[in-house]
Amino acid sequence: MARIDPEFQELKKRVHYFLVERLDEEGIEVGKIHRDALFDFVETNITGFISLHRVPLSTNDLTSLVRELFDEVTGFGPLEPLLADERVNDILVNGPEDVFVEISGVLQRANTRFIDDDHVTRVIRRIISPLGRRLDEASPMVDARLPDGSRVNAIIPPIALDGPSISIRKFTQNHLTANDLVNSGSMTPECLSLLIKAVESRRNILVSGGTGTGKTTILNLLSQYVPRDERVVTIEDSAELALNHPHVVRLETRPANTEGSGRISARELVINALRMRPDRIVLGEVRSGEIIELLQAMNTGHEGSMSTIHSNTARDAIIRIETLLAVNGYDAGERAIGRLIGSSLDLIVQLVRLPNGRRYISEVVAMKPTPDNPCDMEYLYRSDLNEQSGLV
Repeated sequence: MARIDPEFQELKKRVHYFLVERLDEEGIEVGKIHRDALFDFVETNITGFISLHRVPLSTNDLTSLVRELFDEVTGFGPLEPLLADERVNDILVNGPEDVFVEISGVLQRANTRFIDDDHVTRVIRRIISPLGRRLDEASPMVDARLPDGSRVNAIIPPIALDGPSISIRKFTQNHLTANDLVNSGSMTPECLSLLIKAVESRRNILVSGGTGTGKTTILNLLSQYVPRDERVVTIEDSAELALNHPHVVRLETRPANTEGSGRISARELVINALRMRPDRIVLGEVRSGEIIELLQAMNTGHEGSMSTIHSNTARDAIIRIETLLAVNGYDAGERAIGRLIGSSLDLIVQLVRLPNGRRYISEVVAMKPTPDNPCDMEYLYRSDLNEQSGLV
């Protein structure tokens, strides 16, 4: 366990500057030297520094110092152990001394800290430098992705009042299976059977839920049941989907460059995807005007398409879609908008996360348009946990 007291952090800062100077003097490029050789160099020079300055340090603290500074030189410093911990789903840095992690759906303080604000900012810039992005007073916010696919959002002063902040949603290769979700109580076997039949029969599905409810997990699960002879095109802001399917084309949006040009939106990618002969389109998340093209695609030969949306209930999901259509220039009356939604969507899968971190499918709703109500709904499945949680 790393020490986080101020004296140790100050020592770490001094040794780090010394180590950087030694790397420069020796002309060592971190990316071009074997990790074992680099570790030996770091260990030898740190041990020499401690001995030369007669710093009283225990063997355990010396080991921690070497490990942390090696992470600092080769990776993302204090974030490295958290990124390596498979239990951690989210990492939240609220300044140098306040680091939190989410484990099993529950936030808790991590025994990790940075030296100071500059240290946090250096790590942010190390993350974004390979992407050609910048972070300064003119551009104080940035979205990026780590080499392993984890999503990163960073924001610095003057926008962040208490110091630079980092939010990381970790990407995992260990995706939960249907049996995992059933055994954990996230869904019942009956619910799973219902969803499998919906995918196989090419129903258009919208997965709805709040932040951290497991929408991407369910989307990955549903994709496993897409017939193997179909072509699937995925569109995401940050590639998180790992579809277990032999014929997938993956597209990703692109933010504007430092000159403010070059942005490729999800809406543009949905339009382009329609020219790629997809059988199904899987849109990572509905956020803006892409909802127009997605609903029209669902209505015109791309049945079985899927997406997710941030919403607390299935009914709220419909209201959010109506709002997105209206604010993004879909010029139609309320009834016409209702008919578009009712005829495009077949199923809404609603997810919930309890205060203790448990996630589960609360309800599966089928769209049953009627002449009087084009967005009428029928509940196909409701979890018993709804009553226990006071949700119904």
